Amino acid sequence: MNTRVEVCIDSAEGLAACIAGGAHRIEPCSALAVGGLTPSVGLMAVAANSPIPVRVMIRPRSGSFVYSPADLTQMFADIDAAQRHNLEGIVLGTSRPDGTLDLATLTALCSHSPAMKKTLHRVVDLLPDPLEAVDIAINLGFDCILTSGGARSALEGLENIRQMIGYAAGRIEIMPGSGVTPKNAAHIVSVTGARWLHASCSAPLDPPLPANLIEFGFASSNERMTESSIIRQLAEATAVI
Repeated sequence: MNTRVEVCIDSAEGLAACIAGGAHRIEPCSALAVGGLTPSVGLMAVAANSPIPVRVMIRPRSGSFVYSPADLTQMFADIDAAQRHNLEGIVLGTSRPDGTLDLATLTALCSHSPAMKKTLHRVVDLLPDPLEAVDIAINLGFDCILTSGGARSALEGLENIRQMIGYAAGRIEIMPGSGVTPKNAAHIVSVTGARWLHASCSAPLDPPLPANLIEFGFASSNERMTESSIIRQLAEATAVI
């Protein structure tokens, strides 16, 4: 089976690029610069019409994955919105102040979304040993773990990712992400045996935004846009493996 590609996006244009480029799954977010936050309900509504499966990020704010009762109330409401729009699944993760996974909170969030498929996100990369997340995720009902193998990028965490995939033994998908590109995708797959890859498939805006938008704080200097051509290149890079 060819390796499949999940693309994280933060706009309706990005979603359209995923469809045009042949992505196999879409992860709508906002604020990709900080790893992705929950997207607007409007973007969820647009994604609901996608012919490609959609798993929406459920992350209420940037920073740590230790969430307050108010954060959780917001997360439950965001899950409700995703369910109302009949999206395939959600992407989430929570931790305790000591850095371990917050099993009680994860259980509550999973119980709030029993019919949805679930990806445990890169909170696992902050664990002392990402391997320990595999059994926990399976027991909670997740069917996918997004990970860079406890490193800043999937290339740096290849050995841990390989070990996670071996240990999972088909019980759950282990999906490498962070720094995945058409140039390194085949190497990542050949070393790890991954059947899914996660990437932004984005490029800097061309032409760049007017300088006054950045000066006034309405945009950042590193704005990027999902490119359908990069998605196609990524899929093609692993099609021959």
